[in-house]
Amino acid sequence: MKYKKSFLLILTAFSIFFSGCSKELEEYNKPAVYWYGKIIENISKRDLEKADEYYSSLQGEHIGSPLLPEATMILAIAHMHYEEYLLSEHFLSEYVKRYATINEKEDADFLKIKAKYMALPNPRRDQALIESAIVEAEKFKNNYPNSMYYSVVDTMQTRLYMAEAALNETIAELYDRLDKPKSAKHYRSKKPQPWINWDEVDRANTAWYREWFEGDGTSSWYAFMIPDTKSVVSRNSVHDSGIKEEMQRQEPLKEKPTREEKKLSAFQKSELQKAKVLRDKGILSDAEYQAFKEKILEL
Repeated sequence: MKYKKSFLLILTAFSIFFSGCSKELEEYNKPAVYWYGKIIENISKRDLEKADEYYSSLQGEHIGSPLLPEATMILAIAHMHYEEYLLSEHFLSEYVKRYATINEKEDADFLKIKAKYMALPNPRRDQALIESAIVEAEKFKNNYPNSMYYSVVDTMQTRLYMAEAALNETIAELYDRLDKPKSAKHYRSKKPQPWINWDEVDRANTAWYREWFEGDGTSSWYAFMIPDTKSVVSRNSVHDSGIKEEMQRQEPLKEKPTREEKKLSAFQKSELQKAKVLRDKGILSDAEYQAFKEKILEL
């Protein structure tokens, strides 16, 4: 009798366990509104991972549902609210690619740039993301010159330019400490925006709790323990009389201004310089640059 009761208890426990598992497995072939409700419910519980799973079910079972575009945008905003910016950008890209109308595309593109911008709490940690955000901001300004978000995007792009310059200066100082003057000069020369007065740009202060571990951006916190000697001999460390000639020889040749360009006004020169920067970054093709240059010369 005793063994019979134990067997029944074990059987009951197994049945409860497997019934719970089967309940999870049976969640398929549901109407679109069911999955949509589950997405909203889990977002309200701050369980975005579960909401993403229900979104996959909605997308898999009801690819043509009118609820899918709205669910995509809701998840994009939810991930941005909880500072999961890369996931937010993923859902925004999906929305732009599959659902956005002409008017909605502008709002979604703006949110994508905002997500990239907000994903940079410490600009010294992600050089590629800074460059990508700058390119996306420039594309937005070219595609939507009359957008109500134009000034906001322009402000974000200007701050990104300064963050990029601060990062390049940090890298240059690192090469200074490694006694590599050529590499340091290369990174200090990467400031192609002539409309920014770089002498008036100050480096952002590092928070005191990060400075304990990361330093202030100019040197490490443990720098006082390192002897002031060169532990590595670099081929860039040669300080002879011919170093300037060698550096000048390795620098890229700059375009010489034509006779027409010498007669341009200050405004025309500024616009032409901006067009050259866009061409060098790959945003404008050579044909687009030439067409833009002709328009500037006609002003």
